[in-house]
Amino acid sequence: MSDEDPYLWLEDVTGGPALAWVRERNAETLDALAGTPGFKVLEREVREVLDDGARIPYVFRRGRHLYDFWQDADRVRGVWRRTSLEEYRKDRPAWETVLDLDALSEAEGEDWAWAGSEVLAPDHRLALVMLSRGGADACVVREFDLESLEFVGDGYAVPEAKTRIGWIDRDSVWIGTDFGPGSVSASGYPLQVRRWRRGTPLEEAELVYQGRASDLSAVGWHDDTPGFTRDFVSQSLDFWNSRLFLLLPEGTRGERLYRIDVPDDAAKYVHRQWLIVTPRTPWLGHAPGTLLAFDFEDYRAGVREPTVLFAPDGHTALAGHHWTRHHLILATRADVSSRIEILTPGADGDGWTRAPLADVPPLSTASVVCTTPDEGDEYFLDVSGFLQSATLYRGVADGPGEALKRAPALFDAAGLGVRQYFAASADGTRVPYFVVGPEDRSGPGPALLYGYGGFEVSLVPRYSPVVGRAWLARGGTYVVAGIRGGGEYGPAWHQAALGANRVRAFEDFAAVARDLVDRGITTAPQLGIEGGSNGGLLMGAMLTRHPELFGAVVAHVPLLDMLRFHRLLAGASWTAEYGDPDDPADRPHLAALSPYHQARADVTYPPLLLLTSTRDDRVHPGHARKMAARLRELGQRVHFHEHLGGGHAGATDHRQTAFNEALVHTFLWERLTPSAHRTAP
Repeated sequence: MSDEDPYLWLEDVTGGPALAWVRERNAETLDALAGTPGFKVLEREVREVLDDGARIPYVFRRGRHLYDFWQDADRVRGVWRRTSLEEYRKDRPAWETVLDLDALSEAEGEDWAWAGSEVLAPDHRLALVMLSRGGADACVVREFDLESLEFVGDGYAVPEAKTRIGWIDRDSVWIGTDFGPGSVSASGYPLQVRRWRRGTPLEEAELVYQGRASDLSAVGWHDDTPGFTRDFVSQSLDFWNSRLFLLLPEGTRGERLYRIDVPDDAAKYVHRQWLIVTPRTPWLGHAPGTLLAFDFEDYRAGVREPTVLFAPDGHTALAGHHWTRHHLILATRADVSSRIEILTPGADGDGWTRAPLADVPPLSTASVVCTTPDEGDEYFLDVSGFLQSATLYRGVADGPGEALKRAPALFDAAGLGVRQYFAASADGTRVPYFVVGPEDRSGPGPALLYGYGGFEVSLVPRYSPVVGRAWLARGGTYVVAGIRGGGEYGPAWHQAALGANRVRAFEDFAAVARDLVDRGITTAPQLGIEGGSNGGLLMGAMLTRHPELFGAVVAHVPLLDMLRFHRLLAGASWTAEYGDPDDPADRPHLAALSPYHQARADVTYPPLLLLTSTRDDRVHPGHARKMAARLRELGQRVHFHEHLGGGHAGATDHRQTAFNEALVHTFLWERLTPSAHRTAP
């Protein structure tokens, strides 16, 4: 491909010619896939499991209420609602509607999507509600009264932007938003931290911190922990490096920022009397991925003697941790399967003890849904596996737990099994992957391989009724690969595929594909692959590097033009992951990684389905548009569909999600099982 890009005009997100091209491609794809006999059946099956009223409503405690955001067939955009613990224990709890997004959207003529809330403690009366148009990352902010259940007429209100906002107290908030030139980064994230007092104009909010133009973002927040109230500012240098500051009063001169001297590439925060650090590179004699606890005041005085709360090994990595009032719940993974422990500090902050919190079945995932670290030791813990629908447990950290909710089994798992294998990558690295499918299959069959491989994101065992209904129930095998670039084995696993080493992730994924064929699980013509966002880059790389390994490829909201990604929407924030196309040292490897630039006419590629969204303001829809146009020019087989809404998730409601899944699985099933594609799913 020449240096001159003939399809730059497709980067004009809402331009007339670009949208006309999108409509033409959408019509072609609908004609090819949505008109097949089984499409509507499959769409209905997926919508049924998404709307199922017996699925678990996951809650977050705010004071005496448990809050939930819920979508179903009758509440398409969704409803923010709440109940009590006593009601929640019932099979059919009585819910109080807090905010109905369908009603709000109709009243205001907007396509509102839920983007979250911040509730002011300790009285939990006021909330900052974030609303997104069409699922975009950018949102508007409005203050909401949780007693009157109305927006506060003269309350806090912020226009659409990639805003970061949080309560200080009833009459002030920390805010970063688009204040004009110099206030946001090249990725659109705030560079300023301001203190905004109630009743004053937004533009007059007091500037406390100004980031550099080269930074990724900045954010301020208030710690309202009783006995430990204080304020912090974080300066994000890039995606993986940040600096943490404590805001200190300085007599008549006001305030100053005290930098907490921790390596930029470490994750760090302060909780009560502790400074918690997880280094990403060796530090103070501790390996990357270790969880360290320091006495914060001692640390400020120069003491560097931590308590090691977790130390990784070759098979075990930190998955996360959550505080209750008196304990720390520690989640780890052993070869990608979960373990959960509870750690308790001694009375003087030393002498931590530990004990198992819950027994987690093999090849399963346990994750903490909610704790209340300032109010008590309550926790909500979710446990599921590929064939094991979710169970939600509630307990008190130093007491017994209870199975509070059990999700229904939404597909027939009889005759299915889960196995874990390891493939040898090009450099000999053992790459874990899970295989879910028929236990008694006598020969190879259709298989769908899913991957991501970036940003330290881990792919773990999860129950997916959509995969169950749309793929497993029809006899397909589902495979999830934990390739490098992810976080399955901690920071080193991620760092092994950074920058020019991104090819390690590609080699890992190709190794899993070959291993599936070598084990007789599938064949290349029967093997489909799927991924989204960074996983969409992985799909593009597989298409252009290893077309012989696959029968079909699906890429959602993909990143594909690796020479212009940094100029498109949030792309500038990812140069720490991939490299900088404007840096002569990085440009050659990015050109070699870029699927858009590696596509050729003299190679036959497996058929490709590209899905994106006009309202995706994270990964620009131009990536998918241009790749589709380029492949069409080369005479390759490609389908393209773009939702006008949906944001980076590709969908904001169950109707859109069901449609997308029906497209994907119709496309895959037809191409991977040509003898059976005319039968209804």
